[in-house]
Amino acid sequence: MEMGKPHVLVIPYPAQGHVIPFMELSQNLAKQGIKISFVNTVFNHNRVVDAFGEKVDENGLLHLLSVPDGLEDGEDRNQLGKLAERFCQVMPTQLKELIHKVNGSDDDKISCVLADINLGVALDVAAELGIPTVGFWSASVFQLAVLLSIPKLIDDGLIDENGTPLMKHKMFQMSPMTPSINPMNLLWLNIDDSPSTQKIVFDIILRNNKVVETTDWVLCNSSLELEPQGFNLVPKVLPIGPFLATNRIGNLSGNFWPEDSTCLQWLDQQSPGSVIYVAFGSLTVFDQIQFQELALGLEITERPFLWVVREDITKGKHHNYPKGFNERVGNQCKIVSWAPQAAVLGHSSIACFISHCGWNSTMEGVSNGVPFLCWPYFADQFLNESYISDIWKIGLKLQKDEGGIIRKEEIKSKVEQLVGDGNFKTRAIELKQMVTRAVGDGGSSDKVFKNFVQWLKS
Repeated sequence: MEMGKPHVLVIPYPAQGHVIPFMELSQNLAKQGIKISFVNTVFNHNRVVDAFGEKVDENGLLHLLSVPDGLEDGEDRNQLGKLAERFCQVMPTQLKELIHKVNGSDDDKISCVLADINLGVALDVAAELGIPTVGFWSASVFQLAVLLSIPKLIDDGLIDENGTPLMKHKMFQMSPMTPSINPMNLLWLNIDDSPSTQKIVFDIILRNNKVVETTDWVLCNSSLELEPQGFNLVPKVLPIGPFLATNRIGNLSGNFWPEDSTCLQWLDQQSPGSVIYVAFGSLTVFDQIQFQELALGLEITERPFLWVVREDITKGKHHNYPKGFNERVGNQCKIVSWAPQAAVLGHSSIACFISHCGWNSTMEGVSNGVPFLCWPYFADQFLNESYISDIWKIGLKLQKDEGGIIRKEEIKSKVEQLVGDGNFKTRAIELKQMVTRAVGDGGSSDKVFKNFVQWLKS
């Protein structure tokens, strides 16, 4: 019987920062003639399709499918611990049904399941059905190395067997030239405030760690040049990134919100290297005091700024801008609810990026040679901040005051320090050149990607 063409079922963890790189990877594979069925939760699927605003080319190789996430309508999907727990409960049954449905209706049977390492259950289901598996890690390889070293952290007396730090504020390093780790910022401790949820997340991580050993491949959206020590710590994990947004099909980016591209015309009117770009990803939430302080801090820099203010970025119904703020800043700023970030960071008028340091934002900044001011919120963002400021030295950390607030004066002085010192920009451009080589023809990440494609086709 004739073999169908390779058909990969792709399953990201249901959060914006995961869906985007999974979509990039899928499009890169589709360009190589590999058929992709891309599985979002029903909730996210609808957001992606609404934001995209057009049908995905049905004759094309990329199909969007969906499965329920196990939460009711109106439940808060930003509570990642709860979402993870529920989704992992319903996933095995949903996925089996989906695979049987696709295989029943498609001449090209599913030949491989490529899923988020954060969804180990999906890879377990595929293995159980005898389908080859690929784990994809969409954050830094170093974050994965930290999670895989949990048994060692327990042996070394840094955490107990429930993941609770035994020396709360003693910073440690896994190896030289890797980020310093504050035990209170370990991933499972800062995704959620409730101890019961932290335990759930910790247990899910331990289960997911097993999958790394059993999958056929583990791929990572990073490069050897960015994380040489990180890849040394986990030799099985192979770099295929960082993905560049220039490879997207049309504008299907996997975004959950429609992008406001009027900001690109606004950037065209600003002078080169003058604009502060301010964006905090999809999940960061500010209280009103911090929101106002940020607004005032941007205003007193007296520089043009482009600020992404999501509808849900503050606690409470409305964003209370400081009194008279909008009149005073006038044309000095452009505020949008969601930006075409890759295009913004590639624009010549950008001077620096005030960022929550999510891995995608970090990679997009690095790929465009943009210096950072770091404002991490949770998850892996503290490690990424350490990469940016301590290891790569392409940015600065913002300091909180005793009350935990980053004050307007701090914002102004760090912007001046960052933009006033040309070394940050020089190093950022050097890093950009390194990652551009890595993903370019014959580069270290490009070789891994090509080997992977060969394997899928065999």
